[in-house]
Amino acid sequence: MPFYEKGNVRIRYQEAGSGFSLLIISGGGLNSKISYLADKAPFNPVEEFKSEYRCIAMDQRNANGGESTGPLEVDRPWDMYADDQLGLMDHLGIKEFMVMGFCIGGPFIWNLLKRAPQRIVAPVLVNPSGSRPEKRDHFYETNTKGWGAELTKRRPEITQEIVDKFLTTMYRVNPDFVFTVTRDFVRACQTPLLVLPDDTPPHPYAVAMETVMLAPKSQVSLFPWYEPKERIPVAVRQVRTFMQAHRPA
Repeated sequence: MPFYEKGNVRIRYQEAGSGFSLLIISGGGLNSKISYLADKAPFNPVEEFKSEYRCIAMDQRNANGGESTGPLEVDRPWDMYADDQLGLMDHLGIKEFMVMGFCIGGPFIWNLLKRAPQRIVAPVLVNPSGSRPEKRDHFYETNTKGWGAELTKRRPEITQEIVDKFLTTMYRVNPDFVFTVTRDFVRACQTPLLVLPDDTPPHPYAVAMETVMLAPKSQVSLFPWYEPKERIPVAVRQVRTFMQAHRPA
């Protein structure tokens, strides 16, 4: 697979298909990587949509098991990832693009809408992450034990102190809602979007539905949409119809 490099950041990515560009953000939290799409996602979006779209997936920076590397920018963690995502699209010569994000892809998409609203066309948020009031430290704790512990083993220059500062800024400074934007931002967002909600500790149904209720041009899938498995084709069909309706000519 090819790499995009900028300074001391190196991002592995994959392309498949042709047509209007679709950036696909894998789930897996801070271990978001290409292999998730085939191994763990409820459906493989690359296989589903490569006949209609130019599908682009990437290993997020420093995901364990991935091949993208770079420093941890402890003062701007969410924007660090947005830099990589937008930088990759710049590298590929893509101005406007659709984006589909699983899990952590939800907060990533909201940050992209904040950073580059003129470039983002009709995003699809699948099982989006959000902050549960009763479990505000869920992501800080799980990433400290999982992602952070493994990262410091293979990258000795990244200490536990650096990981702690990074995760504190990411998940504890503003531990509310979808982490990257406010409710007022969502309320004012004029971009059409589709949400496929989940209801698990990292993917709270209440937060997903709150974004649906606030965003003036939102749509929502059936729920639950991936259990039983016979429902998945119905949800995928809705995703396809939504994207076709909003894809630029």
